[in-house]
Amino acid sequence: MTPPAPLVRPATTQDAAFAAPLIQATIGRIGWALTGVASDRAAAQAIAHHWAQPDHRLSFTHARVLERSGQPLGLAVAYPGADAPALDSFWRARLRALGQPDDIESEGTPGELYLDTLAVVPAARGQGLGARLLAHTAGWAAGLALPRVGLLVEADNPAARLYARVGFRPAGTRQLAGGTYTHLVRPCAFSPSSG
Repeated sequence: MTPPAPLVRPATTQDAAFAAPLIQATIGRIGWALTGVASDRAAAQAIAHHWAQPDHRLSFTHARVLERSGQPLGLAVAYPGADAPALDSFWRARLRALGQPDDIESEGTPGELYLDTLAVVPAARGQGLGARLLAHTAGWAAGLALPRVGLLVEADNPAARLYARVGFRPAGTRQLAGGTYTHLVRPCAFSPSSG
């Protein structure tokens, strides 16, 4: 019997327990830099605690959840790159409140839907779900009248092969949270009638 097709839906505040650990497992040291903590567990707790607030880049308002039969299997967190500095002000204020430097570098670039996080639970990998989320993200960008999707990836990230396969191409490198990342971009099929 063929399993039901997965669907992608907007995230809700109730997705925090699923989303926060998956986001942190994906973003690693960037999550530590944003939250001002030095462990994945503490960073995931901070992300979950703030998930329901709409004014930052890791909010439920910027996330889509991929699920099958009501079971969440993956997610995409994205926002217009031009909004990145404003969305990071929340995390900068958190760092200042913790007595830490607030020198977070915004990741998104104007003119793109910046894909902050793309993640699939380990048990569901290799089933094409990441590609499905990427296709959804391209449609999301077109719906916002943005001509491309952009993301950052480390050289040793196995997802880099998927990104290349679906049309992402290098557009430079960036230094963030002590790591070197390649900025990848993929044009979207945007037309004035699709926005």
